[in-house]
Amino acid sequence: MARAWHLKSRPTGMPTHDNFEFKDLADTPLGDGQIRVRNSWLSVDPYMRGRMNDVKSYVPPFQIGEPLQGGAVGEVIESKADGYTVGDNVLHMMGWRDESVVDAANTMMPPQKLPAGTDPQLFLHNLGLTGATAYFGLLKTAAAKEGDVVFVSAAAGAVGSAVVQIAKAKGMTVIGSAGGPDKCAWVKELGADDCIDYKAGSVLKQLLAAAPKGIDVYFDNVGGEHLDAAYATARNNARFAICGMIDAYNDGKPLELLYFMRTISARIRTEGFIYTDYIAHIGEFMADAGGMIASGKLKARVTVKDGVENTLDAFLGLFSGANTGKMLVRV
Repeated sequence: MARAWHLKSRPTGMPTHDNFEFKDLADTPLGDGQIRVRNSWLSVDPYMRGRMNDVKSYVPPFQIGEPLQGGAVGEVIESKADGYTVGDNVLHMMGWRDESVVDAANTMMPPQKLPAGTDPQLFLHNLGLTGATAYFGLLKTAAAKEGDVVFVSAAAGAVGSAVVQIAKAKGMTVIGSAGGPDKCAWVKELGADDCIDYKAGSVLKQLLAAAPKGIDVYFDNVGGEHLDAAYATARNNARFAICGMIDAYNDGKPLELLYFMRTISARIRTEGFIYTDYIAHIGEFMADAGGMIASGKLKARVTVKDGVENTLDAFLGLFSGANTGKMLVRV
């Protein structure tokens, strides 16, 4: 019998095990246009925390008593959908469980057949939502270009580490931020010109030292002190791509930005974005990212938790810095 994580109650602040239940799923016969997938890998991502709140957002909130959802890859073991056959590997959004019934006609995120002979993990990081978020945010939203000085927060995370490498591949100077000397060392291994250890002192002081002439682009995964430091050091006509604000996902406190008024004098453009804004450009991303992966310019490190029963611990680990690179669950 399939098993899944369910939302038991809405978290206040940092989620705990009390907010979730791991239990059996009722047997569900396939309807027309559906496939059954035995999952092999699950993704956990910071944005999922927002879906645990009952608020209007770009994706509907998770429902109390219902299974959670997220990116997953697995093998089709039963099909009543044209174009999908038993044995196909697919990417879909019905994760947090070991077996999924997926509607192939989902207009927003239909299951994606994966090319034979490819590592399915790739489609949960650098060839999937993670890599595309980095690519589109940097090159489309922030319109980053060769010669720009780019500041990336959470640079040792899944999206941030991809941003670092894509920016370097496109001829930019890159300053990352990560927590601790080991993570900073890895960020530099990826090609970053410098890396701020936010655990070692003031982000602003370190950023001023790393970029004495200022920054052109900020890719924000964190918010808070990092975002304020970016406003303080932005050059004229700087562009900020706001991808996430993990600092604020659990505490609910308002942002305190001392340097936000520089938006006016420096004509800073700040724009939030989500992956689906650029879905029409997915072919461009796949071709470009695929080339960077083949040439070794875009690599991934994964932190793996084994067992679907440990999916919640993997998710909670995102908020304590337990991951370097992409956090995955091996089912």
